[in-house]
Amino acid sequence: MWDMNEARAFCKYLSCGDAVSASGNSQFGAGQASMLNFELYCKGTEEDPWKCELKALAHKNCSADKEAAGAVCSEHRQPRLVSGTDGCSGRLEIQKGNTWGTVCGSHWDSHDARVVCASLKCGEVIAVLREAQFGEGSGPVWQDIYECQGNETILWDCPMRPNNQRNCTHRHDVSIICSGQRGPRLVGGNDTCSGRLEILLGDTWGTVCDTDWDLQDAAVVCNQLGCGAAIAAPRGAFFGEGTGPILNDIYECIGNEMHLRDCPVSSSGRQKCSHGSDAGIICSGEDWQIRLANGETICDGRVEVYNHGTWGRVTDTQWNFNDANVVCRQLNCGSAIKVYNQSKFGKGTGPSLINNVTCNGSERFLANCNFTQIKELSIDDDVGVVCSDHIQIRLVDGGSRCAGRVELYFNGTWGTVCDDSWDLADAQVVCNQLKCGQALHATISAWFGPGLGPIWLDNVKCGANDSLLWECLAGRWSENDCNHKEDAGVICSANRNRQYHTTGFHVPVYEEIEVQELGTGTGLQSISSLNKLEYYTDSELHEYEDANMEGSLILDDIEFGRQYDDTQ
Repeated sequence: MWDMNEARAFCKYLSCGDAVSASGNSQFGAGQASMLNFELYCKGTEEDPWKCELKALAHKNCSADKEAAGAVCSEHRQPRLVSGTDGCSGRLEIQKGNTWGTVCGSHWDSHDARVVCASLKCGEVIAVLREAQFGEGSGPVWQDIYECQGNETILWDCPMRPNNQRNCTHRHDVSIICSGQRGPRLVGGNDTCSGRLEILLGDTWGTVCDTDWDLQDAAVVCNQLGCGAAIAAPRGAFFGEGTGPILNDIYECIGNEMHLRDCPVSSSGRQKCSHGSDAGIICSGEDWQIRLANGETICDGRVEVYNHGTWGRVTDTQWNFNDANVVCRQLNCGSAIKVYNQSKFGKGTGPSLINNVTCNGSERFLANCNFTQIKELSIDDDVGVVCSDHIQIRLVDGGSRCAGRVELYFNGTWGTVCDDSWDLADAQVVCNQLKCGQALHATISAWFGPGLGPIWLDNVKCGANDSLLWECLAGRWSENDCNHKEDAGVICSANRNRQYHTTGFHVPVYEEIEVQELGTGTGLQSISSLNKLEYYTDSELHEYEDANMEGSLILDDIEFGRQYDDTQ
């Protein structure tokens, strides 16, 4: 019978201390090895389990799924991160034997933290935080000093020595922020803030194809790694060719996402890349960088600052336009048009790093202003700003990001565009902005449904050289005589939903859509496919009828759940 005596012999043999528990119910799974059908009898004093008495079982039907023996030894050490946003950030807790405890932060460094991130498959270490930044834990406070080199795969491999100064409390609990379960990491640069971008694909590090790779994508990685602002997004294996798999999907980051995994990913237009097209990143890596978090763009949101490896909050009850203008200028986002000293963009999770900011409005960097530097949790509200260059565009209710009603984010609010004078030239600017290929159709009369909020632009007239919709010739913002029944829309060539149907009157048809007719007693039958985008007038509809149609033309709109019965 498997019990503590047998478990103790194995723990001693493996130099793992004493046994703290023994289980015979496949607690740790069935394993890959074959089941040995004998019983082990130990006294508990043996140094080698093979010196224990072995007795063959009378039967051969032991179940590996239900009866495999297991043990937990006193030197078992297993880390976890608690109270963070995911399993890759939070307060560090280590299990010794069967007991979980926190870790004293006095001697804990980035080398030790790197091993924890690696063992949890959480990418690279971003920050080591002391003073219980993710809250105080419970249970014992482990005060051993780990002396990891940073290249170990598990914490067990690190040398460890006792800490003779046993004065830590839970107020000193250490916390770790890792880059995440898929990375990212930067390899081949001068430091951890520049290099070839690599992401964990399964259990293997791979590279990212540089198709459409830009500064907005790079900005998210720099933020995630705690490396300040993105300076460059070099392509063509600038930091050397990587190895392993290549991620060919296209990231479509706005630039204010907290993690690369939060960015939309598109397979449209992707190419099969080689390692000669590996994407790279160069981050500033400097302290006192700033970012705007939890907004709709990189130019609006909650103000956060980076210092000594940590992103933290800015709290100030007297936050004003002078202060906010410096933030917008530092981020190349124009000037401030709205300021908030309450939690318009939510409360941050990090420590409050600076307070009582006083700028005259002409400073180039927020760090040049006067402020009180602190590093503690605060109940005060975070400050926020909306900068003039925060305008964002999207297509809504079209089934993909490359088709739908045109909406603009301006002055902190999403609104629509009126269809007066709306044409393919205007639609092409939208498709170019969204990296969605060619404009196939410029829809009018709220084809994708009426929107909400203000109608921001009217009488838009774009030229061939315009790159942003709001830089085209148009009326003043929010000045119009339109209603939402006139909302403009766009369908671009990179739209992945190819199932729009027609009523027969000036609306689009896609190449995969089949025109159907009523047969004679056999239901609907396909008779032809339309191979290009067309507009149908009344006469053209009759031409199709005269050619091969009887009765009524029925076309389903699969995406919107509508069906049209246009009987001539």
